Amino acid sequence: MTEELQDNFITIEDEDGNEMTCELYDIIEFEGSQYALLLEANAADVDEAEFVLMRYSEEGEESYFESIDDDDEFERVSNYVESLDDEEFEDEVE
Repeated sequence: MTEELQDNFITIEDEDGNEMTCELYDIIEFEGSQYALLLEANAADVDEAEFVLMRYSEEGEESYFESIDDDDEFERVSNYVESLDDEEFEDEVE
């Protein structure tokens, strides 16, 4: 997957050459690594927008986004992100 970051937006390209522009929503740390949570920028409805999860790193002033190819790693990080959403929702309800 290739990517290009401009301001808070990134254009990612999948293995089939399809491009998607996403907004950098948040960077989280989990199990000693950083992950970027990206939100599809061109969605017609915000509630229908797709979230994309990628491994994130920095070298100097450069930012790097990598797809997570390991299914187990992806599942652990996804579950962690979902648990954060649940906690934030519970805080807002109280």
